[in-house]
Amino acid sequence: MSKERIGFIGVGLMGHGMAKNIVEKGWPLTVLGHRNRAPVEDLKARGAAEATSARDLAEKSDIVVICVTGSPQVEAAIKGPEGLASAGKPLLICDCSTSEPSSTIRLAADLAPKGITLIDAPLSRTPKDAEAGTLDVMVGGDPAAVERAWPVLEAFGQRIVKTGPVGTGHTMKLLNNFVSMGYAAIYAEALALGAKAGITPAVFDSVIRGGRMDCLFYQTFFKYVLERDRDAHKFTLVNALKDTTYLAAFANAAGLANPVGSAVRNSYALAVNTGHAEDYVPMLSDIVAEMNGVKLLTE
Repeated sequence: MSKERIGFIGVGLMGHGMAKNIVEKGWPLTVLGHRNRAPVEDLKARGAAEATSARDLAEKSDIVVICVTGSPQVEAAIKGPEGLASAGKPLLICDCSTSEPSSTIRLAADLAPKGITLIDAPLSRTPKDAEAGTLDVMVGGDPAAVERAWPVLEAFGQRIVKTGPVGTGHTMKLLNNFVSMGYAAIYAEALALGAKAGITPAVFDSVIRGGRMDCLFYQTFFKYVLERDRDAHKFTLVNALKDTTYLAAFANAAGLANPVGSAVRNSYALAVNTGHAEDYVPMLSDIVAEMNGVKLLTE
């Protein structure tokens, strides 16, 4: 049986590895051109075709995977003048971005009468896992649509969890990022407090690592803290602020008091608004230390 034709929008840090796995595992792949030509040319060398617009991509695809910054970019890719919906044909769209759940639910309802099915399939883990095909995927949507997309998700996902109706994947992703970004904010403050008291990051790490509070996120965060590996966890502070802002909007819509979420968001707002938007999340440790007049010693 021939495989469905896959389109891909957003071949950036995460998307390149995902698209690479799709084309190398035998799916006919078309990618949307991007101002960063390197990943596009790499994928073309592996057998992918290139579309000139989202509409052109839709015309050449049965399933389209989107992996962009957030809801505004997703909506533009689908509903713009040359967007996916303008092709006027049935499609299955998998939104792997970290999007706002209310936008996802509204968009799915708007697209259904046009014969376009939207499911949300956001990701966890890192660009390295995207390259290896070992991402975690949280997928929400109509069961038949999820079943149809499943083999494609398996091309880049090692652990795929069904979360429920459309919108629940993005809700779970916000909760997942709240936990991880919350830990990062706590690590940063704890390290600054330790530095004030003369406790080095190495001593801190010797207590936490291997104990009950150790985890993979902790290890990538501390690969930067201890080894100064800038690329240990390539997730920008401005994206962390976006996700925690989405969480705040979600909590507000649900009528939920979330004081911890607000404090976590403010940690990233402070970092971004002091000129660190494109720095990566583990670098929050340096920012918090500097604001408190201390330096994290690596020896």
